[in-house]
Amino acid sequence: MIWTVPNTLTILRLLAAPGLAILFLYFNRPFADWAALVLFIGASVTDYFDGYLARAWKQESKFGTMLDPIADKVMVVIALFIITGYSGMNPWFILPTTVILFREVFVSGLREFLGADAGKLAVTKLAKWKTTAQMVAIAVLFAGMGLAHFPALSMLAWGVTVVGLLLLWLAGILTLMTGIDYFSKALPYLRGAK
Repeated sequence: MIWTVPNTLTILRLLAAPGLAILFLYFNRPFADWAALVLFIGASVTDYFDGYLARAWKQESKFGTMLDPIADKVMVVIALFIITGYSGMNPWFILPTTVILFREVFVSGLREFLGADAGKLAVTKLAKWKTTAQMVAIAVLFAGMGLAHFPALSMLAWGVTVVGLLLLWLAGILTLMTGIDYFSKALPYLRGAK
């Protein structure tokens, strides 16, 4: 692997994912909430720049192509575990989270099964919107968690959380749509009819 700026950004995003959990394990709230928000936003921004810089500087690599979606999924999965845990396992959080987690594992499994044919499941524009919706929803929910620690801001915290929840549902719907799309594209290969 060549240590390019885009690959370094992707690796930093991958390493930031467990950092979210570490914040909640070793730091008190609301510091952990706000630090997680900053870390998550910073890592999410690298998702745009690593791909953009790789294309602009002609530094695209197989390593970056492989690691980029993994870093995205790990960030989203760990953040959603934290949010659902601290939401008291609220069903309104659990349902879209379950859809997101199911799809991410399912599509990863499809790509692994297809091996060399996995290129037929190339990332679509809708999948990019899905990732963006997930990341924005999670950032808003982390902000709502941080605001909830200030009684004077309880109404603001509630409003931010509701917006985050609506965005999470939107992300869940987009995630489901992309999962169905990828599955339909994979069906001919699953039936053995290439």
